[in-house]
Amino acid sequence: MRKRERENPCAVCGHYHKYEEGEVCGICGHRIPVSSEKTSIQVSAFPSEILPEFLYLGSYDNASRSELLKTQGISRVLNTVPACQNLYKNSFTYHCLQDEKTLQFDDANQFLEQCEKDKARVLVHCMSGRNRSPAVVMAYLMKSRGWRLAPSYQWVKERRPSVQLTEAVSQQLQEYEQKIFGSVDSSNPIQQVFLPAAAPLFNIGFPKINDPVPVPTFNTVSAPSIFERSPLNIPPQEFTFGAIPSQKDISGGPVIANPPSSNASDIQMDSS
Repeated sequence: MRKRERENPCAVCGHYHKYEEGEVCGICGHRIPVSSEKTSIQVSAFPSEILPEFLYLGSYDNASRSELLKTQGISRVLNTVPACQNLYKNSFTYHCLQDEKTLQFDDANQFLEQCEKDKARVLVHCMSGRNRSPAVVMAYLMKSRGWRLAPSYQWVKERRPSVQLTEAVSQQLQEYEQKIFGSVDSSNPIQQVFLPAAAPLFNIGFPKINDPVPVPTFNTVSAPSIFERSPLNIPPQEFTFGAIPSQKDISGGPVIANPPSSNASDIQMDSS
């Protein structure tokens, strides 16, 4: 390896390889993405920065990339899923929430507050980085910054658009907001802020599932049947089936469809 390469490590993983030339790293295996892959790589490989140089939000895949975390200066990890393993205990300081169903916001906030005091960068992650870990981050913003739930959600959502809270986790956040502020912000109800709008149902002449079944009515005056209407007073027309209807000329005599020629000297054409 040449001296110049040793003096210029990769800015992404820190290893020595020709990243700008598309060379694959021999240690972590990453390479420079093509233009069509840059967006997906940035979303999947790198955690989202929620608070500058302090709080990061991501998935278990982000937590498993130790070299990428080190390049971002992350030294502590808050694991919100007990089933996820803490892979690099010799390199990072881990704190794991123990309850699988109920999020322990106070326990998580205590760890995050200590990280902020120590000016240590911390990654909060769950399996996909969409539900549990974003909720923990929102709870920390409410506790440490004094923000209500709606602006906390908006702040995290703008920095990580893939966030999608479940109804159970949203309910826990509402309860935590009430615990901190004494009430829930009624101007931003949970149904409008968190839960996505249901997709419209397409139907072709069929009633929707939730539509009420129409109840038949009795003893009501309805429109008369077409069979009960009085016949129209229209005089019958002279008509002969298979023939041309007879017409009358101005003088009153019948009009013949093919009148004979008045010229008696006409000679019939020979078909031969």
